[in-house]
Amino acid sequence: MCLAQGKKCHALSFRYGQRHAVELQAAARIAASQGASSHHICTVDVQCLAGSALTGRGEVPKGRNEQEIGEGIPSTYVPARNTLFVAHALALAESMGAGEIALGINALDYSGYPDCRPEWLAAMQEVARLGTKVGVDGQSIQLIAPLVSMSKAEIIRVGAALGVDFAITHSCYDPAPDGGACGACDSCLLRKRGFEQAGVVDPTYYRS
Repeated sequence: MCLAQGKKCHALSFRYGQRHAVELQAAARIAASQGASSHHICTVDVQCLAGSALTGRGEVPKGRNEQEIGEGIPSTYVPARNTLFVAHALALAESMGAGEIALGINALDYSGYPDCRPEWLAAMQEVARLGTKVGVDGQSIQLIAPLVSMSKAEIIRVGAALGVDFAITHSCYDPAPDGGACGACDSCLLRKRGFEQAGVVDPTYYRS
């Protein structure tokens, strides 16, 4: 979406001990296919983010219905992950002279993940304004979330219209070593439903 607006884009991914580290390979494929100017992979201390099913503490929940997915904070919540990610992104953006950071948070994450909510984004914008040299100088780096009010189906429709190759993307929280999606975790279920509601063929290889 940012590229379609004529912006020069740099991709940023994070390695933090996630069991679905295959997403980093997908991120590299996407960055290359979309023509990103660069792709940085930042490593965050695994011990700082250890209290989550995504980093090996407990099992990834499977087979939950929509009501269950939407209730409470799931075990796949990674402590303060997006706050740490934005801190790193702010440092990189300021060192590069970038004026914007685009985050992929969206509405379906509101109920489950505190660091995907609009009030969190507003608070992080204040951090950017008060905690960086450019912010203090009156040219704060802007945090944008173009997907925040979109459903999964809407995101997929927009992606399809922009020529995104969904076959190279990845969503699964508990993939097989070959990258095959489990088909039963919250992320897989939401992805499946999104493609169905969008009326777009889902090219994902699901193991179940």
